[in-house]
Amino acid sequence: MTIEHIEPGKWNSRAVIHNGYICMSGIVPDDNSLGMKEQTAQVLAKIDGILASAGSDKTKIMSAVVYISDMDQKDAMNEAWMEWMGSHNPPARACVGVTLTPDTLVEIMVQAVQD
Repeated sequence: MTIEHIEPGKWNSRAVIHNGYICMSGIVPDDNSLGMKEQTAQVLAKIDGILASAGSDKTKIMSAVVYISDMDQKDAMNEAWMEWMGSHNPPARACVGVTLTPDTLVEIMVQAVQD
């Protein structure tokens, strides 16, 4: 059984791959001074990079969980999501309102498959 770790850190890996299935950790923005739409776009760009390093892309995402700190800003998150996702078949997705670290408005976790 082979398990590959993408960007392993002290307490988690950005993603873990087994049998072509990619499990990604929750990804947060680098710039917490941005608004919801901009933080979401930043997170999605980071997800693109992690998926690429794992031999995949957003068209191979099977499931996503979006955590947001303010459900009143869900529309702004969805705007960034739809601009990023485009018109292909979207994955299964949930959006959950939670308390995140200060000034973090969004955290996204995805599971995907490799090409």
